[in-house]
Amino acid sequence: MLDSKRNVIVIMTDQQRADARALEGYPLDTTPFLDHLAGEGIWFNKAYTTMPICGPARTSFLTGRYASAHRVNTNMHLGKALFTKDLFDTAKEQGYSTALIGKNHSYIDPKEKADFSLLLGHWGGFGPNRTEEEMAYDAWLKTLSQVSMEPTPFPLECQLPYRAVSSAQNWIQSLDGNPFFMWLSFPEPHNPYQAPEPYYSMFPPESLPPLVAGEKERMGKGAKWTFYGAQIEHFLPDYRERIPRARSNYLGMMRFIDDQVKRFVEFLQMHGLLDQTLIVFMSDHGDFLGEYELIKKGPEAPDILTRIPLQFYGAGIKACDGPHPAHISLADVMPTLCEAMGASIPAGVQGRSLWPMLTGGAYPQREFASVYAEHGYGGLYHADDETYDFSGTGSITNGVVEFNELNLYTQSGWLRTVRKGKWKINLDMCGNGELYDIENDPLELDNLYGRVEYGEVEREMLAELCTWVIRTQDPTLPENDKYPVKRAARNYLFQQ
Repeated sequence: MLDSKRNVIVIMTDQQRADARALEGYPLDTTPFLDHLAGEGIWFNKAYTTMPICGPARTSFLTGRYASAHRVNTNMHLGKALFTKDLFDTAKEQGYSTALIGKNHSYIDPKEKADFSLLLGHWGGFGPNRTEEEMAYDAWLKTLSQVSMEPTPFPLECQLPYRAVSSAQNWIQSLDGNPFFMWLSFPEPHNPYQAPEPYYSMFPPESLPPLVAGEKERMGKGAKWTFYGAQIEHFLPDYRERIPRARSNYLGMMRFIDDQVKRFVEFLQMHGLLDQTLIVFMSDHGDFLGEYELIKKGPEAPDILTRIPLQFYGAGIKACDGPHPAHISLADVMPTLCEAMGASIPAGVQGRSLWPMLTGGAYPQREFASVYAEHGYGGLYHADDETYDFSGTGSITNGVVEFNELNLYTQSGWLRTVRKGKWKINLDMCGNGELYDIENDPLELDNLYGRVEYGEVEREMLAELCTWVIRTQDPTLPENDKYPVKRAARNYLFQQ
């Protein structure tokens, strides 16, 4: 029966670090409610984005495909998305009402894909249905040069997560009991880093844990990293003085989002919907958060940008004590939700269904022994030229500083990365390798690649990387009767 289907809500934040939670040992309590939900559901501390950039990652979430397959390798190429069916198509085929509320930043046209949409971005909302106070707040956001050094001078109700939750509640109440699929996508804790009281003062700069990597460590990471540091300083010369407040605001934004998730979950409970609703919480990628004297994201695929928070709670989920040991990808969410909604996995999906492990069933552990991510749009490195032209990477208009960290210098070339257990390997198109003990060196400062004593680990990790690169290749011929593509159940390459 249609009315027996579980509702599905995907809550996505933008640019949220996985390790900035008490759940993972962070000394400040930034997400108490989400940590509580994680304890009553399943959470992963080895979950990775497919590419640490908004558009490519969101396309992977929606299609279950890696960037090299769906072809969206930068935020500028959303229209290139290649797939057969996405999550919205699948949900509608299964009879779900659908909504996109918040940040889109994908190939999706909400008017075609969703029954309801309310779009919000980093600099406010869109469309005419805003109050005067909300429009004033949205205009204020556009005056910020990356970081607000003062508390946000508008009430909590103007904040984008609050507006998104209010819209989500109103839409659900209009459904008259029909099962629904919702992508609730908060545009934060992204720059511009800002927070209203009491969140602005909740994590004061002097209370923050010390940073580990500075300019010296950044300069040792290579030309892309050198360029990005120079780019920030070019457009925002006092950015080092802004970093403590950026960190403080960022954590305040996380706590505000956590309170809004609590508000939404309590709404579901109040209306008798919580027991029949599956809730997924995740982010598209991380944030430097001051490490290496950097903000936002940019060069390559370091662990603090590629590892993401990812947890499941609600209908059908069997709680797990502590973090689940599997290595999983953002690309795995789409086929998992297909199974949760009673649909088959569409052709071309590369992710694997996590449904057995979420519901207490058996799953092949070898299948989830490692996880893979990508970076770059191809060609040679522009940063190697050491002739930087900042004019195309940012601007200062009426005193407001903007700069695009996802530019030709930081994004050119190809890089692939694999995490397996305590190890992480990065390899680029020129054969330059990096090997890290990621459990003890999460900032990837001590490169073990090429050292004799780690030769066996290096060979094992290179083999794992090669397997992933081959595995994520798209079929070169259209399927037909003579050359059908054989697929394993749940897209598992390795069986029990």
